[in-house]
Amino acid sequence: MESFNAIILGIIQGLTEFLPVSSSGHIELGKAILGADIKEDLLFTVVVHFATALSTIVVFRKDILFLLKGLFQFQWNEESQFALKIVLSMIPAALVGIYFEEELEALFEGNLLLVGCMLIITALLLYFADKAKNTNKNVSYSNAVVIGISQAIAILPGVSRSGATISTSVLLGNDKTKAARFSFLMVVPLIFGKIGKDIFSGELALESADILPMSLGFIAAFIAGLFACTWMINLVKKSKLTYFSIYCLIVGLIAIGYVGYKTYF
Repeated sequence: MESFNAIILGIIQGLTEFLPVSSSGHIELGKAILGADIKEDLLFTVVVHFATALSTIVVFRKDILFLLKGLFQFQWNEESQFALKIVLSMIPAALVGIYFEEELEALFEGNLLLVGCMLIITALLLYFADKAKNTNKNVSYSNAVVIGISQAIAILPGVSRSGATISTSVLLGNDKTKAARFSFLMVVPLIFGKIGKDIFSGELALESADILPMSLGFIAAFIAGLFACTWMINLVKKSKLTYFSIYCLIVGLIAIGYVGYKTYF
């Protein structure tokens, strides 16, 4: 992979992992525009996902310590209850990832029509969530399961994971800032779980890795992730998701139009 492509795709991954515009959808669009074929480059995918997970840990380091404290205290308190909600939210996506891995991978092979349609659905979710009234409500156990289901659906390319989970949480009546915090924290264990699975699968081509593009992609994704994660929290709090709704709608229509153009011309 060329260094320029690695930097651009790293920035795309870092920004779109947290901004509600679908990282998977934008990676597919980015590859199509750049002419970069990284379908088989599992190592690059692992590297940039690790970078965004690391940026989440940096931004939410206090919350993660709070979460870990709840896991290892063996007491029924605020920390342990929050940790249990995170675990509950992970189950749907984990099950989908385990039992439907091959089917999901087939959807990530340049399927721009699906990406376009899912981006439009993301746009609608963001629009309705932005119009919801803010509350002081915390995420409940049942909410955690429903948000987890939305995260599982967001595995589809073009559906924003953060957009789907935050929108679902807000539409369930939860506080917008708490919804964003929960959304970002619930994905960290899944990212590391997926990275671990990929590493132990033996499919990573470490011996043929090009260190420079990998390093540049990692740095780009990490820096972009730090910026996007911090920015997104403020955007949700200030009810600015409509702008992303419009953006997703426009990009979705462009993707569908591009597929139509390539099909008939």
